[in-house]
Amino acid sequence: MAWVYLFVAGLFEVGWAIGLKYSDGFTRLVPSVLTAIAMVASVVLLGLAARSLPIGTAYAVWVGIGAFGTAALGVVLFGEPQNFWRLFFLGLLVVAVIGLKLSHAEAE
Repeated sequence: MAWVYLFVAGLFEVGWAIGLKYSDGFTRLVPSVLTAIAMVASVVLLGLAARSLPIGTAYAVWVGIGAFGTAALGVVLFGEPQNFWRLFFLGLLVVAVIGLKLSHAEAE
C-alpha cells in the first residue's frame, strides 16, 4: 500500500506544481485553493508512504514522479521546449524511479 500512497503523492505533487502556474502567484482564488489542497495531500501521502518505506527512497521517487510529470505537462500545457536532451533526461528520471523501486524490492 505504501507504493500506492507514494505514487498518488507524486501525482498530487504534479498537480500542485502545475497549479502554481494557474494560480498566477496565488492571485487567483480557485487555482490557489486547489494548489494548496494538492500540496497538503501530497505531503500527507508521502508521510504515510514513509512509515514503511525508507525516507531516501520515498522522497527520491516522490520528487522523480513530480519532476517528470511537471516537465511533461509543461510541454503539453504550456508549450515548453521539447528537444532531444530534455526528453533524454526526462527518460533518465523514469529509469531512476524504476531503479529505486526495483532496488527496494530486492532489499526486502
